[in-house]
Amino acid sequence: MNYRHAFHAGNFADLVKHAALLDLLAHMPRPLSVIDTHAGRGLYDLSGAEAQRSGEAQAGIGQLMQAGDLPAALQPLRTAVGQLNGGGATRLYPGSPLLIAGALRKGDTYLACELRPEEHAALTQALTPWPAARTVCADGYGEAAAKLPREGEALVLIDPPFEKSDDYRRCVEALTAIAAKNPRAVVMIWLPLKDLETFDSFVRDAEDANVGPLLIAEARMRPLTDPMKMNGCALVLARAPAGMAQTLQSICDWTVGALGQGGSARIWTAT
Repeated sequence: MNYRHAFHAGNFADLVKHAALLDLLAHMPRPLSVIDTHAGRGLYDLSGAEAQRSGEAQAGIGQLMQAGDLPAALQPLRTAVGQLNGGGATRLYPGSPLLIAGALRKGDTYLACELRPEEHAALTQALTPWPAARTVCADGYGEAAAKLPREGEALVLIDPPFEKSDDYRRCVEALTAIAAKNPRAVVMIWLPLKDLETFDSFVRDAEDANVGPLLIAEARMRPLTDPMKMNGCALVLARAPAGMAQTLQSICDWTVGALGQGGSARIWTAT
């Protein structure tokens, strides 16, 4: 797999995913066990060649950091990025590992999974300051169910690059296994939005997992007319906390309205 998130760090999809993640971390009961199935390297240099070449960070986090109309749901992300950069120019962007580690409280645990050895090495280094955070160089799909505690509060983030043809299927399989092992676990799955049929097919399969109602947030940045492009992103949440729908609506509304091109935001429940 040749995917490298350094090209995409801080783009609109990261803003949606990371703002929602921070809200979940702030409102879930403690102590909490967190598992991140596709953690990446944890920290991204936006001044590097990859980010500069794509321009996605400047069109995403660059715009968020300068926005004057930012809703409350996105403020924690702006604060976290600002602190990471010491209040100066936005040169560094935190992946989900740093955001999760920074939100851990006494008694919480975090397992960050990353399959690629070079990315895992960078991830381990990035998480060194947080003793409650552990990393494993392994397949996150399998690790999620295997390492998930059978009882207690838990949050699992499933965020694959979707470059393999079986990623959609494996997301559903992981969701099913997690729900069977710990019925209190909250699961958040991030997906790209390219064409509606692929997304609808995934939702149908996720519904068949019988994990209860699914809260779904769509940030369509542009009309879904070209399936070769990432036209937006979506979050699918199982056992979402109360009030999460309003938070997701605020996040998606701002992202689509400020950064999109004729798109739309939609929050709905699949049963």
